[in-house]
Amino acid sequence: MTTSAELIEVSERRGAHNYHPLPVVIHEAHGAWVTDVEGKRYLDCLSGYSSLNFGHGNPKIIEAAKEQLERLTLTSRAFYHDQFAQFCTGLGDLTGKDMVLPMNTGAEAVETAIKVSRKWGYEVKGVEPDQANIIVMEGNFHGRTTTIVSFSTDPEAHDNFGPYTPGFRLVPYGDIEAIRRAVDANTVAVLVEPIQGEAGVLVPPDGYLSEIRALCTAEGVLMVADEVQSGLGRTGQTFACDHEGVVPDIYVMGKALGGGVVPVSAIAADRDVLGIIHPGQHGSTFGGNPLACAVANAVIEILGTGEFQARAAKLGDVLHVKLRELIGKGVVEVRGRGLWAGVDIDPAIGTGREVSKALLKRGVLAKDTHGSTLRLAPPIVVSEEDLLWAIDQLVDVIYELKTT
Repeated sequence: MTTSAELIEVSERRGAHNYHPLPVVIHEAHGAWVTDVEGKRYLDCLSGYSSLNFGHGNPKIIEAAKEQLERLTLTSRAFYHDQFAQFCTGLGDLTGKDMVLPMNTGAEAVETAIKVSRKWGYEVKGVEPDQANIIVMEGNFHGRTTTIVSFSTDPEAHDNFGPYTPGFRLVPYGDIEAIRRAVDANTVAVLVEPIQGEAGVLVPPDGYLSEIRALCTAEGVLMVADEVQSGLGRTGQTFACDHEGVVPDIYVMGKALGGGVVPVSAIAADRDVLGIIHPGQHGSTFGGNPLACAVANAVIEILGTGEFQARAAKLGDVLHVKLRELIGKGVVEVRGRGLWAGVDIDPAIGTGREVSKALLKRGVLAKDTHGSTLRLAPPIVVSEEDLLWAIDQLVDVIYELKTT
């Protein structure tokens, strides 16, 4: 099996169809560019759904991984290891929080935040046993575990996976009054994506996050920010919450925390919240392993300079100015922040997938979501020249679709 066609055929025949990939087989990658098995190069404008914020094969991250691979990869949390203290200190300092609880995937981090919120509700807030509720948003995407899909409003993620986990109250995204009406004495947390990525890079109204913060403080409820996609430099700040100067009670992190090398996730909170977790109550054999911590330590060091945040902000301005010029010319709406955009293609022209496939032929990797929306999130290391080239390819694709 050496050709793309052969590899795709076997992958489709032997692998479960839980994804619908574009027809490209990637063999190698550096920076913002990838190469398929036939040697054709593509500009990556998806970044592994923001897992590759710092580029493919980032030298600092790869060097940290190599050094750790040769020394120690796993101890389980039955023992201490020499990377863990630095990881907890670094991530705690980055978030401004006292404590860190590491896991592996973003979904695990969200599950961890749910468990911690409930336990805090019972042991600190005084909620009656098994009565805790968490307010969540319509259009959310927090993962695909059985608990998380219980409050998904996406039929593909939700339907036929019941019975569903109770204890969640759905409200419209961006509507602070709906949250206010949903809060009661048994509410332990409000779980929110500062920007809804999977829903189409939806940015809430100005002041929304600040209002959630104020409401949670007033009502004695935890504000939990899922920054798995929006965090760690993508939006031009370390966290998307930073755009409103908001500090949640619990940060949920993943994706870019692993530098595109290994799965690393974590939640961070102050001691009065995370201190309620005791031995045996939550964990994972691989959570916080030496390799994961070494990689994450390199990521944290990179973020500490502020260079990537500033670069995402600068290039994001270029991206959004150029994309907004397409509104009314085959594009209906453009949303996003920093180096992250959701582009609604005019349905009369084609679907998001049709646009993605046309871009693929032109050497640009992007991905659709929810029918007509195209997501763009290149690695922050992308050059301005390459970014403008990718937008030119989108302009040409839209023109071709309009005229055929």
